Amino acid sequence: MSTHDSSAALDDRPAKTHEPTSGQTIGPFFAFGLNYPKMHEVAFPHSAGAIVLEGTVYDGAGHPIPDACIEIWGADTDGSIPRGRGSRRRDDHTFTGFGRSHTNDEGHFEFWTRNPGSVDGEAPFFAAVVFARGLPNKLHTRIYLPEDAERLAADPLLSSLDESERATLVATRGADGSLHFDIRLQGERETVFLTF
Repeated sequence: MSTHDSSAALDDRPAKTHEPTSGQTIGPFFAFGLNYPKMHEVAFPHSAGAIVLEGTVYDGAGHPIPDACIEIWGADTDGSIPRGRGSRRRDDHTFTGFGRSHTNDEGHFEFWTRNPGSVDGEAPFFAAVVFARGLPNKLHTRIYLPEDAERLAADPLLSSLDESERATLVATRGADGSLHFDIRLQGERETVFLTF
């Protein structure tokens, strides 16, 4: 039985001339496999009850992130949860409950959706997920409607937070009925994220 000393062969290799390539996290290649037509239209634009939910994603230094991806899930206005198959198909009249939006060069995202109703009596909210470069794992958060102070005060998650933390989870309402919600990944006014 013959043996071969592999260490001798390794010593004959030329010296490395390049640094190893750094690891890649989740982005910024969201367009591949994630895009589908009208993905940000959870409700058909300008249809009865449709509103715009929009905002900006910021990094820890306060700079907008131009290549993040946001997903939302929400109940319909009556609190019912859409359970039909094919939430990625848009037929221009069915409320799907799910949507996806990429940020633009200014870090802005936008959805056409509806105000979610209360499910089981809790404060209405959208569940949201954030994907962005540098994040090895997606981030989960909530976007609460600003109305109904009594339900907001009684919400188990919100009541466990201090006032400044709660403020990062509540959208602001525009005069036209739209909702504005910024997502800050780190730093001052960092959005509260949930673990699962």
